[in-house]
Amino acid sequence: MLMLISPAKSLDMQASHPNINMTKARLLDDSQQLINKLQELNPEQIQKLMGISEKLSELNYQRFQDWVQSDSAVQCPALFAFQGDVYQGLGADTLSMDELEFTQQHLRILSGLYGLLRPFDLMQAYRLEMGTKFSNERGANLYDFWGDKISVLIKTDMPVDEAPELVNLASNEYFKAVKPKLIASKVITPVFKDFKNGQYKIISFYAKKARGLMVAYALKNKIIQAEQLKGFNSAGYHFAEELSDDKKWVFIRDNTL
Repeated sequence: MLMLISPAKSLDMQASHPNINMTKARLLDDSQQLINKLQELNPEQIQKLMGISEKLSELNYQRFQDWVQSDSAVQCPALFAFQGDVYQGLGADTLSMDELEFTQQHLRILSGLYGLLRPFDLMQAYRLEMGTKFSNERGANLYDFWGDKISVLIKTDMPVDEAPELVNLASNEYFKAVKPKLIASKVITPVFKDFKNGQYKIISFYAKKARGLMVAYALKNKIIQAEQLKGFNSAGYHFAEELSDDKKWVFIRDNTL
């Protein structure tokens, strides 16, 4: 079983982490191609491209200018650098060394700039969402740019198994960069719903955190078969078989904590 999650906009490049065997992102040549083009943009162009504030455009302009493939660059393992809702639920700083090693084998992070990251892959600060309509030599957007490369790498990373399973805990924006037919694995998408105004519905903030909680549940229980994820019961969620099918597993919660 391999789990997929999205990156986060919030970063902490100085985040503390244990002494792990840090690894190098495997699609850096492609990342460099994107950086070369991004470095041609001024802050105003970045602001328009990303739909962000002037302050954020200045920040990301400088990030792109500073980006360099060198050991001297400010880098942090991806699992610890990302600080968004999913990662709060995951709680990397609470994991044991055995659990961290398990993440390196069973968790992958989709990225607009890096394509696909392993948890221990070193990364530099950036912002480039997968859905950005960034015209490039391969097409009109980042989906065109990455093409089959992300999916081919995921297939390479799938654990050897008679019936390999890919658990999609990424957002729709990021999972659109994945081509399941190329991976040739069963894809399962957990969906998290909270009871509000008389019905179960997806509430973005809670759903994002729940994705991280499910990753943490898988790590702490050393889960290697997706079926075992149906036992997920963190923060009051439980599996709702009557709302689920083979590809979409729905987990519901009656009381928001």
